[in-house]
Amino acid sequence: MSEIRGSNILITGGAGGIGRLMALEMAHQGGHLLLWDRDQEALEKTCHEIEAATGKKPRGYVCDVSRRSEVYAVARDVLEEAGRVDILVNNAGMVSGNYLLDIPDEKIEATFAVNSLAMFWTTRAFLPGMLERGRGHIVTIASASSLIGVAKLSDYAASKWAAMGFDESLRFELRRTAPFLCTTVVCPFFINTGMFGGVRSRFPRLLPLLEPQAVASRIVDAVRKDKARVVMPWIVRLIPLMRVLPVSVFDAIASAVGVNSSMDEFTGRGWPAARQ
Repeated sequence: MSEIRGSNILITGGAGGIGRLMALEMAHQGGHLLLWDRDQEALEKTCHEIEAATGKKPRGYVCDVSRRSEVYAVARDVLEEAGRVDILVNNAGMVSGNYLLDIPDEKIEATFAVNSLAMFWTTRAFLPGMLERGRGHIVTIASASSLIGVAKLSDYAASKWAAMGFDESLRFELRRTAPFLCTTVVCPFFINTGMFGGVRSRFPRLLPLLEPQAVASRIVDAVRKDKARVVMPWIVRLIPLMRVLPVSVFDAIASAVGVNSSMDEFTGRGWPAARQ
């Protein structure tokens, strides 16, 4: 069981969305929060909110996780000031929400820099300390799009497939070299935050848009219980089983339940927002 009380918990994209909600819940449970975000105003507001609600003052760090050198520099500041990171939550994310040929090259690169590459840099910065102390937990916020491609999400889905592969490979590595460390990957359907504004579900009882607080609570609970994988809602767990079907049947089922029309009315936050 990963102990939240007394742990130093770093959340990227921690100033808004589910990052902010996770931070609030973990602070209520006695965690010491280290929040990264590139929006300084939102970061300061969230830190003040957490302090007012819990009496615990988080440390906020302005960091653009798409920049490797900045990640390493801010990580050094964290270790100098806080001493250690016990739980790392790779939460920062962004989405384009457009057809492939309508996404600018630089936006595709930014999506991979935030959603995929950033977790390499943060993990490489904080994993050595976890190994040295014999304690640590690395959380990867992936997506249901880690399991199935979606129209108008080519860059996002590909980046989240990379996140899923990162977690799985890291989990296997740590089982061989450091079995005392834990990893958790989270694969939620669309979350009802500004990041996925305008997204629709054809069958909301079957595939509901997820409420941010419920998602945040599930993630915190999974961290506390050392769950290796969290998939929300339950029906998303059937996707890997569907892959035994012929591609034509798989595609027909995905279209029938509305997966490939879910982004038709997408508005989102607008680039360059980078938090879940």
